[in-house]
Amino acid sequence: MIVAVADTHTVLWHLYDDPRLSAVANAFISQAVQARHQIAISSISFVEVVYLVEKGRISPTAYEDILQALTDPERVFVEAALSVPIVDSLRQVSRAEVPDMPDRIVAATGLYFGVPVISRDRRIRSANLETIW
Repeated sequence: MIVAVADTHTVLWHLYDDPRLSAVANAFISQAVQARHQIAISSISFVEVVYLVEKGRISPTAYEDILQALTDPERVFVEAALSVPIVDSLRQVSRAEVPDMPDRIVAATGLYFGVPVISRDRRIRSANLETIW
């Protein structure tokens, strides 16, 4: 059962035990692990990770690390492929409130599944969306 959608930075910070991951977000992810629930990663996050690796802004192994997390039974992450129904949900995420396209897709993925988005992004958190941070 998918209980949330994680923004790109949330996934990376969780995988690398980064202290920037909030205590609330970390606890939510830990509870999902214990309950054997799933947290979705939007396909756009994989694209974003490749882009950030290419720019030298994150670990060169970040893409492979996320792919590994998808197959690790101790992790909770699953891919949420970008689909037409998610694109339909995108129309409910105001471009004025969330102008960055990858962030809008992550937010729309949360709307589509009817679950909160785990994100530090202030625009996502200030939009009319359920968020965890």
